[in-house]
Amino acid sequence: MDTKALSSNWKKLQASLKKDSTSTSTPASKSASKRKAPDRESGHDTVKKQKFTQKDQSESRDSKRPIKRKRMADGAENDASSPNLRRKSSSIGTSSQPITGGTSKAKENEGLSTTAEIGKYIAMDCEMVGVGPNPDSDSVLARVSIVNFNGDQIYDSYVRPKEMVTDWRTHVSGIAPKHMVEARSLETAQKEVAEIMDGRVLVGHAVSNDLDALLLGHPKRDIRDTSKHPEYRKIAGGGSPRLKMLAEHFLGLKIQDGAHSSVEDARATMALYRREKDAFEREHLKKWPIRVVPDNKEKGDGQKKKKKKKSNKKKR
Repeated sequence: MDTKALSSNWKKLQASLKKDSTSTSTPASKSASKRKAPDRESGHDTVKKQKFTQKDQSESRDSKRPIKRKRMADGAENDASSPNLRRKSSSIGTSSQPITGGTSKAKENEGLSTTAEIGKYIAMDCEMVGVGPNPDSDSVLARVSIVNFNGDQIYDSYVRPKEMVTDWRTHVSGIAPKHMVEARSLETAQKEVAEIMDGRVLVGHAVSNDLDALLLGHPKRDIRDTSKHPEYRKIAGGGSPRLKMLAEHFLGLKIQDGAHSSVEDARATMALYRREKDAFEREHLKKWPIRVVPDNKEKGDGQKKKKKKKSNKKKR
């Protein structure tokens, strides 16, 4: 066998195999690249998905955070020692803001409020006008306002005087003839105010004057008068201090600079009571101790004993 021919044929075979290998390797590499591309894309998608998931998680955590803060705030308001509660309770009677009294706004001549809760404690103030030949000394009711323990207005009404008004005292009372157009009668105001006061603690400044103007009474046991509180009387040398003086000295408030507002005065009075509530109640207990009601059994036994004694007397 010719070795030269064999070597030449071998070379041709090798060359043809090389061509086949190159032709087959190109699609393989392409297919490999095609296979790898989705891997890279899928890997990219995986990264994107992870980032998106982390974002969603952070957003979900952020969405939960305000709820947590809200709960903490609610808990703080329920805590008597919380600064939030102290700020809220001292919102009546701060020099940085007017006496607003909770969230309600004063509405002139509204009558009985349909939104504010009355509660156990109320503060009342009245505005007067002068009547008759001596208007400086003779006064009648022209407006009455009542607020609750938080300072929210629960009643406000202009009251139409029965006598001829000879001095409206507008610069002091804030009352003018125009306010009498929709004013309530004295009888209507009396009835509505009496229903509000019934069974409640009445706070006022020289409140006996307001009750006299309304021609109403109230149990002394249920009255707290800021003009008679010993701590407040000290700044007046032991006498009856003016409400304006007390509000400025103890609350840092300036009231009654111009025309008076019975709503504002009632709120200031309630703020003064709240400031010294414990002291007020201690002083009150000295005059009006807690009443002890005997049990029904003891009453029944006493009645039986009395009956027996009476029957013995008859026998004798």
